Amino acid sequence: MLVTWDEQYRQAIIALWNEEAVKDGYKELSEISFDHIFVKNPHFDPDCTFVLLAGDQVIGFACGCTGENLPLGEIAGYITCIVLASGFATDDNYLNLLNALEDRFKDLGKKQADILFFNPMLLPWYIPDTPKHEHNNAPGVSVDSKLYTFLLGAGYVERAKQCAMYLPLSGFKIPDEIRAKEAKACAQGYTIDMFDPGKHVGVEDMLKGFANPLWQKEIGASTASGVPVVIAAYQGKTVGFAGPVIRQENGRGYFAGIGVLPDHEGHGLGSLLFFKLCEAFQEIGTDYMSLYTGMSNPAIRIYERAGFQTVKLFAVMRREFA
Repeated sequence: MLVTWDEQYRQAIIALWNEEAVKDGYKELSEISFDHIFVKNPHFDPDCTFVLLAGDQVIGFACGCTGENLPLGEIAGYITCIVLASGFATDDNYLNLLNALEDRFKDLGKKQADILFFNPMLLPWYIPDTPKHEHNNAPGVSVDSKLYTFLLGAGYVERAKQCAMYLPLSGFKIPDEIRAKEAKACAQGYTIDMFDPGKHVGVEDMLKGFANPLWQKEIGASTASGVPVVIAAYQGKTVGFAGPVIRQENGRGYFAGIGVLPDHEGHGLGSLLFFKLCEAFQEIGTDYMSLYTGMSNPAIRIYERAGFQTVKLFAVMRREFA
């Protein structure tokens, strides 16, 4: 039997997650983290949260979300998770939960279902072969999971693969070639430094130039509130950024992104920004950094030069409704 969210299933859902979702690397749920990720999330929708029962046993859990204020929100519903108990992870049960999510999206007038990094319900996962170092969000479906295989068979198209990358910072050091590149850029009128409202202008214009709503929100808020951000400037006008520089409680360096305006590419600013960001994290006692990027994103070469290694692959997927 399939039912929508009810508080009576809370403990059983947490137990199911901690038994099954952790097998795909997801972090365990507690009462507090379950509330934070799901129930108290502003985008939580009880009618888009489903529980699959066998008698009185919870054998499946699925959650999705929507929101007009989300990227693609006018046309897309986001699939957050589908979890099934061992012995019940059949295609029929996956399809039952998937159909319920899609039907809810269609009822709300959505034209497609997406699994991607814009989902505001962030699912933390453990970085393999580390002392439970964790990343704050899964940017798609793990390509090693049964759900990934099922979705491909159910008509979902893989639109991109996201590389999850990791670097312990204890041995990080900016190489001489990057120092030389910085000197060359300075001679051309560029500076790489922490944002200072007394000497840097044009942050808002720079962020508009990237047309990335997440960057506009996070980097704009950081520079406005005094949270450190590494800035590339040309004669005082900001033309690129990396950051923000935030050490999370778990020891991870939080990373929203890196960007250089097209008119100022070709001067090595992307590399300089990122190496300076790693150094800034190291200076405030950050244990490690993790990030994800598209396999075809040229920035992956910057990350690899800094010592990052790909530790997991996630698929960004979509199905458009007929």
